[in-house]
Amino acid sequence: MVEIDTERCKGCGLCVEACPRKILALSTEFNKAGHHPAVLLDPDRCIYCLACARLCPDLAITISKEAETV
Repeated sequence: MVEIDTERCKGCGLCVEACPRKILALSTEFNKAGHHPAVLLDPDRCIYCLACARLCPDLAITISKEAETV
């Protein structure tokens, strides 16, 4: 699961560029600080590569792989 803290995000776009699946984008909405935060477009396509979280200078992205149900 990818979680983006939209209030921490400054909208730099590094995560958007880093995502190999291109499933992140900058929102058209503003956060409280006046930035366009990153949003996850298609969570089912995430491969949990951590590229977005590693590059985020604001530590606004948390990734955890959920346990699969049998």
